[in-house]
Amino acid sequence: MNPVFADLPTSVFEVMSRLAREHGAINLGQGFPDGPGPADVRERAAEALRDGFNQYPPMMGLPALRGAIAAHYARHQGLALDPDTEVMVTSGATEALAGALLALIEPGDEVVLFAPLYDAYLPLVRRAGGIPRIVTLSHPEFRLDADALAAAFGPRTRVVLLNNPLNPGATLFPDEDLALLAGFCRRFDAVAVCDEVWEHVIFDHARHRPLMALPGMRERTVKIGSAGKIFSLTGWKVGFVMAEARLMRVLAKAHQYITFTTPPNLQEAVAYGLAKDDAYFEDMRRGFARSRDRLGLGLAGLGFRVLPSRATYFLNIDIAGLGFADDVAFCEALVRCHGVAAIPVSAFYADSPARNLVRLCFAKDDATLDAALERMAGLARRAA
Repeated sequence: MNPVFADLPTSVFEVMSRLAREHGAINLGQGFPDGPGPADVRERAAEALRDGFNQYPPMMGLPALRGAIAAHYARHQGLALDPDTEVMVTSGATEALAGALLALIEPGDEVVLFAPLYDAYLPLVRRAGGIPRIVTLSHPEFRLDADALAAAFGPRTRVVLLNNPLNPGATLFPDEDLALLAGFCRRFDAVAVCDEVWEHVIFDHARHRPLMALPGMRERTVKIGSAGKIFSLTGWKVGFVMAEARLMRVLAKAHQYITFTTPPNLQEAVAYGLAKDDAYFEDMRRGFARSRDRLGLGLAGLGFRVLPSRATYFLNIDIAGLGFADDVAFCEALVRCHGVAAIPVSAFYADSPARNLVRLCFAKDDATLDAALERMAGLARRAA
């Protein structure tokens, strides 16, 4: 068996979800909303399934969706994309990431990554033959640092993998950090693969700026988005890939031999949804921000130290000083004894420098959040 996968431990998300099921816990570990997603988008998918074409769609994606993606990013982020040569549809953002890394990395190439990082990144880089060069970001800001970047980049650097907004940090990289990273990419002739699936789930009037929009980055950036995150339909697994035509030709060949295509009815529905007016996106952000504040203020009221959350479905608490050996011990006690599942942030590091952060998902209805807070009050009293 291939050791890259055979030697991997069971995912922490699977472990915590299993414990949640076993103990009847409220699951604030996995990042999916309680709601069903926008009714009009779901209805469009049902209509297309019932009345539309259900055979293989084009490998690059339905023309209607590719056109909708280009129009969407022109309107929301000022990007000028050719839907025929610079846009591709994939079966989720993780497939897009896998295809990009397989297409761009040759064995021995170095890949710069930033920890905390999504758990799929390292095995995908290693399976493609890449050598990870991990830059560790410090909480609570998770900012980029010129000295750390200088230590990670070198003559063998081929790819940089950036998650912005950052999960699990729940942060959005500021313009000066993006400019710093773009400078290193240009200097070392590296391609940036940008996992930007949380680009619409941002709060407090912040604006997402894609790395692709910075000077000199248009021709060296692969931008990845997710309909599942935009429409709170995480099970749909419809991803977007955007890149300059020279890069896209190679990315498309990798996609062709991974999933080839994506269900056409979902593509039709996403094309419809991407054209929704600004009110949809503003209301979606307001709703998640309200849930963030409900959980965050409730946790603070119980005595937990809550880190700022500027994006994603998540917020983090700092458990230092609460009497637990580390974040894993805290999460195990929380789910087994108090009936709430959370995720230890150390799981997002290859070699965690700190084990005192715990991630909770606030993309839940009020009753779920309130019940979780009620159960966590018992742990807070014990820790006090």
